[in-house]
Parts: sequence; C-alpha cells; structure tokens
Amino acid sequence: MIDLDTGTFYMLVGTVLFGIGFYGLIAYPHLLRKILAMNIMGIGVFMIFIAAAYGSGEGDPDPVPHALVITGIVVAVCATGLALSLAVQVQALTGSPKLDADKE
Repeated sequence: MIDLDTGTFYMLVGTVLFGIGFYGLIAYPHLLRKILAMNIMGIGVFMIFIAAAYGSGEGDPDPVPHALVITGIVVAVCATGLALSLAVQVQALTGSPKLDADKE
C-alpha cells in the first residue's frame, strides 16, 4: 500500500474533484449539471487549500487557509442559490433548462 501523508492525499483528491467538475462544466449543456459541476470544482479548491494548510506536516497547521475555506463555503452557498434562481428564470423565459448557443 502506498503511504501518503494527509496533505498529499487532500491535494490529490482536490485535484481529481476539480478535474471532474471542470469536465462536467464543459461537457454538459444542462444548467443544473453546470451548477453542480461548479460546486464540485469549488470543493476541490477547498480541499487544495486544506492541503496547503498542512504544509510540510511538521507542527500545527496554518489556520489562515482554514478560515478562507469557511468563508468560501458561505460564499459558495450564496452563489449556488443565485445560480439556481437564474436557472429557474432561464427555464421560464426559454422553456428549456439548457444553454444552446445556436438559439437566439
């Protein structure tokens, strides 16, 4: 079994989550899937910040990245609410929950 320290594990998982979210953002035209993909990307960034807090693994972790993650979670929840309300408005105006570049 590969022996990974905590910081490296969080960094790898955060990078994978960001990649999955980025793929979902690019690949799917449905607005709800795009909103979920952006949330997954945000979770990946939060995990990378937590990995940065561990640093070299010696001593106590840095509390500043943890405070940034807590603030980022609050902002992400607010942005998700706004994005969902905008998606509802797009659905009401166009009749479709998808973004089509060809339609005008």
